[in-house]
Amino acid sequence: MKILVTGGAGFIGSALVRHIVANRPDDEVLNLDKLTYAGTLTSLRAVEHSPRHRFVRGDITDRALVGALLAEFRPDRIVHLAAESHVDRSIEGPAAFIETNVVGTFTLLDAALAYWRGLGPEARAGFRFHHVSTDEVFGSLGAEGYFTEDTPYAPRSPYSASKAASDHLVMAWHHTHGLPVVLTNCSNNYGPYQFPEKLIPLMVIKGLAGEPLPVYGKGDNVRDWLFVDDHVRALCAVFDRGRVGETYNVGGNAERTNLEVVNTICALLDELRPRPDGQPHARQISFVTDRPGHDHRYAIDAGKIRRELGWAPLETFESGMAATIRWYLGNEAWWRDILAGRYDGGRLGLTGAV
Repeated sequence: MKILVTGGAGFIGSALVRHIVANRPDDEVLNLDKLTYAGTLTSLRAVEHSPRHRFVRGDITDRALVGALLAEFRPDRIVHLAAESHVDRSIEGPAAFIETNVVGTFTLLDAALAYWRGLGPEARAGFRFHHVSTDEVFGSLGAEGYFTEDTPYAPRSPYSASKAASDHLVMAWHHTHGLPVVLTNCSNNYGPYQFPEKLIPLMVIKGLAGEPLPVYGKGDNVRDWLFVDDHVRALCAVFDRGRVGETYNVGGNAERTNLEVVNTICALLDELRPRPDGQPHARQISFVTDRPGHDHRYAIDAGKIRRELGWAPLETFESGMAATIRWYLGNEAWWRDILAGRYDGGRLGLTGAV
């Protein structure tokens, strides 16, 4: 197959590109990424010389560019991952989220529909537009229950609202125009190459530097953690075998409070990179003002993708976290380059606090 991946220099996108090149020898990838602050070509070094991977720097809101790439590459799949994704940044500057996540998705759908309509009958039947989204569109759970594919949308941050809008656009293009789409909503991803503003890499980096480890509120907010390579396998299962017009929830079955996650990181750092003074890294934990509108709990019921497509996560939270921490310890040059030029480790999103 020919697969167009948007956002393929980002965290999940680059993992998908690396997976396709390494494990699907008959597939070609066209990688379209704007290279905003969170996109890094260094995440693609493993595939930069592959004849089956081509990178194009460009914006999904550029209709002429997207149309030209579709006409030239003739993809069988579009996997749409390009998005602004950090809640704190959406509080600080929501305009970029509306532009990329809403306008960008509309532009891509408009171009994809025109391209799909021009295909022959067999190619039209085989084409898929796969939109990758988040569990945050469902809002916040109480102490019990899980998000299912039928959970009503209730986004509560500018980020999740923009992703909810893009989900609705994708389904509208399917129901109105017949565009063959599939949609996935995933839980919190973690793993190698994640931009350092996110919780796990940020705690690793600050832990190594001996700095305070800032935990929002009481640290009791709960997330379902999904190792990125498990997510990538789920994406492939869905765009290969998923039913047209269906959504699939993808979760790691690994609920943890933020404080539990940080304590796990501290324990692994104690084992793999002890502090010079011999004290535990947990001594660096510091509780800070909570994020405005912080959702309390997310949890995914991934039963549908398990039943229909046979997918299940291979990594436990413990094995995935150990692999992740070892990767960050062994690849300091990757994240130190980012800290030197694009992100100073500071906090965003306090402008919405009351």
